[in-house]
Amino acid sequence: MQHTPARSLSEVYRTLQQAPLETIEELKAFYRKELNEVRGGDRMQRIQMRLRRAYADGIPFKACVMGHRGVGKSTEISRLLAHVRDQFRAIRFSAMTALDPGNFRALDVLLLMMAEVTERTARPVDQGGAGKRPSDQRLREIWDWFATETEMRSQAQDAAMQLEAGAGLPADSLWGKVLGLFANLKSEIKFAATRKVEVVEYRISRLIKLIDIANALLDECNQHLRSSSGHEWLFVGEDFDRAGIPTERTEELFVTYANLFQDLRTHLIFTLPIGLYYSSAAPRLPFPMDCSFVIPDTPVYDPHHKLNRPGSLAVGKVLQARMDLNLFEKNQWLRVAIASGGNLRDLFALVNYAADTAQLRAAAQISATDLDAAIVNLRSDYERRLGQSPYDREVVTYDHKVDRMKRIYAGDQEAQMTDPVMYSLLNSRAVQEFNGQRWFGLHPMVVDILGRQGHLEADGRGRFLGGTI
Repeated sequence: MQHTPARSLSEVYRTLQQAPLETIEELKAFYRKELNEVRGGDRMQRIQMRLRRAYADGIPFKACVMGHRGVGKSTEISRLLAHVRDQFRAIRFSAMTALDPGNFRALDVLLLMMAEVTERTARPVDQGGAGKRPSDQRLREIWDWFATETEMRSQAQDAAMQLEAGAGLPADSLWGKVLGLFANLKSEIKFAATRKVEVVEYRISRLIKLIDIANALLDECNQHLRSSSGHEWLFVGEDFDRAGIPTERTEELFVTYANLFQDLRTHLIFTLPIGLYYSSAAPRLPFPMDCSFVIPDTPVYDPHHKLNRPGSLAVGKVLQARMDLNLFEKNQWLRVAIASGGNLRDLFALVNYAADTAQLRAAAQISATDLDAAIVNLRSDYERRLGQSPYDREVVTYDHKVDRMKRIYAGDQEAQMTDPVMYSLLNSRAVQEFNGQRWFGLHPMVVDILGRQGHLEADGRGRFLGGTI
């Protein structure tokens, strides 16, 4: 990623990458506080305060962070981790890369956490670890839990022999066998669809014992880290709200096996699907209401469909940090900010598409026509999402969705009550949630769609209030 604003259309793709800001250098270059100012405050400040209290009191802190895909959750978490790096070392993992997104089970998350904390604690202090391995007692407990899985243990020993040969460890050491075990488990977890169902069910039947083993391991690893550097481990599980993860997987993890998170003696923060937070299963989530943090959308309109200038300008500040606004023809940067609905993922998608379109005609600026093409492209994506989704918890017809969206657009307070229809609309990003008095609105793309279908009335210029312009 280029860390200076794009000065030509050919550089735009280098700075408007749809990836979270992670490093301090990236945050300094591109993060803009104006977004939180118009969204109703900085949620990460509250989490930071709670984490520092937990560090002082010795009580595990557990929280969830929610918000539409594209509001910047991962970037906000990066900011949080930068602020608490004097007390915490983060073990950060993604459901999309560390797990099998469509087939993971709750047990996989626990095993992954155990593997990561074991390996990272053993790293040298100057590499972020404690420079000390877990005790043989802890390693034996882990190894013995798999005592009946002869195939797994055999594969682990084969992997251990290779690890030991490369590291100069004694042959058949317990440490090597556990490292080999974790290496094979990570591979299995990543490709969970290929494993046998009976293996998964057998492990789940022994979950309570594994939680006891995990807690003893977590206690010891935390003690080692605190003794060596004064830090404690903080797990951050992300992307559990991404498209492609079936609802039953997240509900099993955070609802059916909620006790997994409640019983673990460690600090952890997970990102949850915003729809799950508003579903009927929400009361059974393992995170208390005061530890559930929603990052609202950025308002580009107010509840009466009039332009929210502070919100639109805040989106413009984000854009200005990444590119010279003179790369747009007059007023087009404001237009793209509004068309994005304040969603950064949509903002970057629109600008990248428009910039490519302009380059294909050998232009030096993004014109209204270029942006028109980008809006049509993104609108088509929103139309597809409004159809029947395989990730809806229940079957929701388009007629039901249209009725609910029209009521939300009209400001009907009762329409904001959560049910399967609202759950589906939140997951598809058709409905946005804003700060202040907690109100819901429609994404400008969705306003356009409803208007073109004849569900909304146009103004005197043939435009739909609250839509793209």
